[in-house]
Amino acid sequence: MANTFALILAIATLVTGIIWCLDRFKWAPVRRNKIEALRVETDGKIDGQALAQVARQPGWIEASASIFPVLAVVFVLRSFLYEPFQIPSGSMMPTLLIGDFILVEKYAYGVKDPITQTTLIKTGTPQRGDIAVFKYPLDTNVDYIKRVVGLPGDTIYYDPDSKMLTITPACPTAKDCQPAATLEYSSLEKSSWFFGFEPIESRNGQMSTRFFNTKTEAERAKDLRGVFMVERNEKLGAEYHQTLMLPGIASSAGDYYQQAGSPANTWVVPQGNYFMMGDNRDNSADSRYWGFVPEENFVGKATGIWMSFEKQEGEWPTGVRFSRIGRIH
Repeated sequence: MANTFALILAIATLVTGIIWCLDRFKWAPVRRNKIEALRVETDGKIDGQALAQVARQPGWIEASASIFPVLAVVFVLRSFLYEPFQIPSGSMMPTLLIGDFILVEKYAYGVKDPITQTTLIKTGTPQRGDIAVFKYPLDTNVDYIKRVVGLPGDTIYYDPDSKMLTITPACPTAKDCQPAATLEYSSLEKSSWFFGFEPIESRNGQMSTRFFNTKTEAERAKDLRGVFMVERNEKLGAEYHQTLMLPGIASSAGDYYQQAGSPANTWVVPQGNYFMMGDNRDNSADSRYWGFVPEENFVGKATGIWMSFEKQEGEWPTGVRFSRIGRIH
């Protein structure tokens, strides 16, 4: 869908650009010459309204020429600089919430052909701790957003009980290799986020899962079945970020992607690939379940929130969260 829109935008920009060029350098001069010829024939006695009618610019040309500069600016901005994305699910909570609209820096990892996603100029590589948008490896028409956890050559171990990560960094030279190290974590604390079940009005007896922040939605959440989540800080790369978990819930190793030749819950990241995870650890379909992300699948790095609506998945917004507008931490 994302590539389809890029293709439509490229075609629209190209077509209107051709019309703009033809009008500016061919058709407009012909119109001016026609007006000048009429002035000479009438010895300058023809009025301006009559001249305008004789050399009137067709409406479709005027519309195309007017819209081309706008399409050109949008095409360049969206294709090579920044692209807006909406957060549709809670997999990156509490860092990103459902209803956040983010800006993704398209040139962070390379300047790419907007249609084929072929890298034209390489400008960098994903770094541990980056929040990145990428094409879902099992369906490249779908965009995913997760945090970069494992770099090429890293060995990743995830404990489904303690929900902690152990990373052995890649060591291609066999010199000064770093040993396996569990990431730095703060102690678990009760979160203000409540994971609840809410009835779907249009479907008798069916329930939908919802995330409520009891600091702002305590009234709506108090009568629902569910559980308070727990949170802690995790140091990934140079900075800490918050992660959310469901207390007492542990996933099974049998649910995870099993890499050939590796023990359960352990993955060795292939060269040219990355291991991605959501900050909402018990509510994220990520590399633990479907494997690695090739470098060519990356769209860009999430850098800021430009708008945020108070909403639940599949619902209309109920308000605006102005306090969330700004850089992503």
